[in-house]
Amino acid sequence: MLQDITITVPATVAAAPAAAPVTTNVALGAPAAAQQTQAVEGAADFSIQNAMNSMGVVNWAVFFALVIMSLVAWYYTVMKTIKYSRINGRSGRVTATFWQTPNAQEAIRFMEEQPSWEPFSKIALDCAQAAAHHQKSDGRLAEALNRSEFIDRALRQAVSRESQTLEDGQTWLATTGAIAPFVGLLGTVWGILMALVRLGSSGESSIKAVAGPVGEALIMTFIGLFVAIPAVIAFNYFNRTNRKLVAQFDAFAHDLHDFFATGARVGDKR
Repeated sequence: MLQDITITVPATVAAAPAAAPVTTNVALGAPAAAQQTQAVEGAADFSIQNAMNSMGVVNWAVFFALVIMSLVAWYYTVMKTIKYSRINGRSGRVTATFWQTPNAQEAIRFMEEQPSWEPFSKIALDCAQAAAHHQKSDGRLAEALNRSEFIDRALRQAVSRESQTLEDGQTWLATTGAIAPFVGLLGTVWGILMALVRLGSSGESSIKAVAGPVGEALIMTFIGLFVAIPAVIAFNYFNRTNRKLVAQFDAFAHDLHDFFATGARVGDKR
């Protein structure tokens, strides 16, 4: 009985020191938690605000250049969309009314009442004026050019003028879509260069030292693509719309030439 008590008591006393390492492990876990907190705080340095604060003169110039390019591109996009919508909404009615009007004078008067931006009425009026001018000439014009040739030249000039009007803003959209990514790339390269310079001058090996310039570089790339992609889409859409309208101009001009040169439209059974 006494031997059992003697053996049990040392076992109980020996168990007490064994619990001490548990407390030591908890204490050693505190530095690891602090390092993790510092890592999270360092990752927050990639915020947009920190990147904007790190921007230098070069990247600010790149930023404002991209903003101006984007604003002008969006202006042309909105204005040309409205313009094409108005033209397409009236072109069918204008041409149909012109050919359905039995009297040529009334048809011309209808064309004169159209707004100044409507292209089909301008082409018809130029053709009518050319035909009237050739008819009223004193004979020398008729000797140099016959009626058909004179009307054809007037129609070609009218179609060319209206086609060029449709291309307003196309050059800016094409240029923006082509060079905006490269302008953004310029800011990206400059930002990375500044990150390397800062890393070398500070002597720090942590990512926190270069977070601002690297974030700045990424922002320039994003802005360049954000400006270029809508401009390319708008240019391709307007280019396709221009080709369709120019084809309609040519078809209408051919009918006008036949009508004013021969007095009857080809295919007209009236």
